[in-house]
Amino acid sequence: MPQAPGPYESLPDVPSFTLRSDDVAHGEILATPHLSGIFGAGGEDRSPHLAWEGFPAETKSFAVTCYDPDAPTGSGFWHFAAYDIPASTTELVASAPLPESAKILKNEVGQRGFMGAAPPPGHGSHRYFFTVSALSVEHLDLSPDATPAVLGFTLRGSLLARAQLIGTQETPG
Repeated sequence: MPQAPGPYESLPDVPSFTLRSDDVAHGEILATPHLSGIFGAGGEDRSPHLAWEGFPAETKSFAVTCYDPDAPTGSGFWHFAAYDIPASTTELVASAPLPESAKILKNEVGQRGFMGAAPPPGHGSHRYFFTVSALSVEHLDLSPDATPAVLGFTLRGSLLARAQLIGTQETPG
């Protein structure tokens, strides 16, 4: 299967900063805990560890998302979306709760949390874009029922920089 374009390729360029993980290696296959239990991929729907540094000094908050552009939906698949993460937070421990001020939007299956990878059998390799966006505002004015796509649209006005790691997963057919 041909892969969809990267989700950030058509957006304006912004500076980048460093994102690392004890659980996700850039371009490598995701470990079993980060696969879906909901869709029977044998995983735990466990969010991976993420840590970041080198973001702009004027950063006031962060948004963290996980998106699969290769899902056979015509619109990709949002696995996770959170925002209003304080600028003092520079690490999310695997499956740990977010800071109290942070808000989590519903993912594609209607849950406020992380859903692991589960590409359809035989559909080819999927990419999972783990993205941390540094923002110039402490709070985004979003409805609790907003979608991750609306989050992406809204944060454009306050986006200072972006960091990414891309994990992969494939389910044999």
